[in-house]
Amino acid sequence: MTLRIGNASGFYGDRFDAMRDMLTGGELDVLTGDYLAELTMLILGRDRLKDPAAGYARTFLRQLEECLGLAHERSVKIVTNAGGLNPAGLADAVRQLADRLGIPVRVAHVEGDDLTAAHPGSLAAHAYLGGFGIAECLRAGADIVVTGRVTDAALVTGPAAAHFGWRPGEYDRLAGAVVTGHVLECGTQATGGNYAFFGEGDVRRPGFPLAEVHEDGSCVITKHPGTGGFVDVGTVTAQLLYETGGARYAGPDVTARLDSVRLTQDGPDRVRIEGVRGEAPPPTLKVGLNRLGGFRNEVVFVLTGLDIEAKAALVREQMDDALAKSPPGDVRWELARTDRADADTEETASALLRLVVRDQDQAVVGRALSGAAIELALASYPGFHVVAPPGKGAPYGVFEDVYVPHGAVDQVAVVDDGRRIHVAAPQETADLTDVPQPSLPQPLPSGPTRRAPLGLIAGARSGDKGGNANVGVWARTDEAWRWLAHELTADRFRQLLPESRELTVVRHPLPNLRALNFVVEGILGEGVAAQHRFDPQAKALGEWLRSRHLDIPEALL
Repeated sequence: MTLRIGNASGFYGDRFDAMRDMLTGGELDVLTGDYLAELTMLILGRDRLKDPAAGYARTFLRQLEECLGLAHERSVKIVTNAGGLNPAGLADAVRQLADRLGIPVRVAHVEGDDLTAAHPGSLAAHAYLGGFGIAECLRAGADIVVTGRVTDAALVTGPAAAHFGWRPGEYDRLAGAVVTGHVLECGTQATGGNYAFFGEGDVRRPGFPLAEVHEDGSCVITKHPGTGGFVDVGTVTAQLLYETGGARYAGPDVTARLDSVRLTQDGPDRVRIEGVRGEAPPPTLKVGLNRLGGFRNEVVFVLTGLDIEAKAALVREQMDDALAKSPPGDVRWELARTDRADADTEETASALLRLVVRDQDQAVVGRALSGAAIELALASYPGFHVVAPPGKGAPYGVFEDVYVPHGAVDQVAVVDDGRRIHVAAPQETADLTDVPQPSLPQPLPSGPTRRAPLGLIAGARSGDKGGNANVGVWARTDEAWRWLAHELTADRFRQLLPESRELTVVRHPLPNLRALNFVVEGILGEGVAAQHRFDPQAKALGEWLRSRHLDIPEALL
């Protein structure tokens, strides 16, 4: 007995017609949509400040208006976290839409994640719930299930638990579904999107992924026939490593052991995931806290031609003097040497000097910065101009994790007839600890090497978790893994990426995947909404690492 679960959204703003494509492209039992991220919760929180009835992903409603009839005709259940900060509001809106379209559907929602009242000063504080609230909704006959903040994988564990009759404590099955959900959650990242070796297939319009889930928790990752992109062990490995940490991948229902995952190619565009082991979940739930951190503004100075360093020093000194009258709380300068010598275009002859200021007072980062920058227009370095004049200053958000006992959250499945089904907290928990360091393969014998980019023999994918970033790196062959496992230490990682040299970098080997996962603590400051660095979500940190040169054995090249 197989349950076919597809995905039609990896973030709020993903491909609009994906829902229709997934419903018409092939067989499905359940269609999921992931609309939430740390930054999205802040955006929805600001929406709710303007309108208490808002707080959910309105895109989902517009997609559903086109596709509700298709889902009804094909008996496809829809499960989504598009409810955001207001799942009850979205559930009501879906009912109104169904009534207007004359389509009979049963709509349920999950609530209990909202802990904002218990965290004064936060714009939104939401616990990451598991999948059993979703399962209760489906067992009660729901056609559409709307949630607020659940773990991304819960969109798969809930339907699987309902379909197969899994109960809490069936850890291996649940862990298999968690890994499946993690692969599906980011949509086309599992089918060639954002993939290190993108040239190996046609990824101009990758199809969205689906999973054939089995009763034992194993699955096959695939996609609808005839859609773009490709599914292979590499694309699935990349997504498995995305935004994870150590071998224990903790969730509200189960802790999945990523070091137990086995991947095999099961045919064209088919990858089998099996062998996943699970353990009791940790005794606490993660709560994502979003708050307004103050105001930020920036200006980017263009420095062209000769004497780039001297020009940068001059304008920095001038701006520091001007800002001294009302100094912002935080001032950051970054010089990007994008210029080339003897360039044949003005743009390639230019470097960019970026100034970012932050303060609790909007006037300090607004008028003060604008005035200081614009007044230099005729009084600074030769060729003075900026990419765009600074604005008034915009609010920025801060994200942080806190943890609460399971008992602090009352997870409730609210079914279509109004009944409220309370979901019990797990009976068994286990403190989260690091696993013992696994055995590594024998190093390669010594031989001639060549200076070359790491990316010739290894893939990578990186992402953000609050203020931390992770970089997953995997080898494509057993021989490359023998070299990578010993060469790419945490110290070598710091050498290759100088931004990380003063930070804590933790390395987690995952031999089954021929992979190393690095967690760089604090590199993103207070999270993506704070815009701490050039790449605030660390999306390209892995590609930077792949571009760095090492002495690589010639036998691997």
